[in-house]
Amino acid sequence: MPVLYVVATPIGNLEDITARAVRVLREVSLIAAEDTRKTRRLLTAYGIRTPLTSYYEHNKLAKLDRILAQLEKGDIALVSEAGMPGISDPGYELIVAAGQRNIPIVPVPGPSAVTTAVAVSGLPTDRFLYIGFLPNRAASRRRAL
Repeated sequence: MPVLYVVATPIGNLEDITARAVRVLREVSLIAAEDTRKTRRLLTAYGIRTPLTSYYEHNKLAKLDRILAQLEKGDIALVSEAGMPGISDPGYELIVAAGQRNIPIVPVPGPSAVTTAVAVSGLPTDRFLYIGFLPNRAASRRRAL
C-alpha cells in the first residue's frame, strides 16, 4: 500500500536535512511541495530528480483530489516551505485526507523552528505553548499578544 511521507526540510541551511529525508525524497514517485522554488533548490543541491507538484494555501483544495489519486499509485512525500509539514501549514488537510482513506502516514522528522527557538531562548524548556503564527495586521497582532 502506498505511503504518505511527511518530510521535514531545512529551516534555513540546506545542510540541515537528515540522510533519511534525502533517501525518501529520492525514492518516492512524487513530492508535494508548499513552495516549489525552495524545494527545487533543495532537490538540486542533493541531486534529487523526483517529480514535484505544488500544494500550498491557495491551491490546496484544487490539488487535494489529484494528489490523493497519485498517492493511490505510489508513495508521495509532503514537504513544507521549511520545517515540518502540518505545523501552521496547508499540509494538514492532505494529512487528514490520507488518514481518512487509511493511507499510512509516515513522519520523517527533522528541523523544527518551534523546538529550535525554545532551545535557544534561555527560557525554561520543560513547558511551553505554541499557538501558531501571529496575525499579519498590527492591530490583530497586538490583540493576540
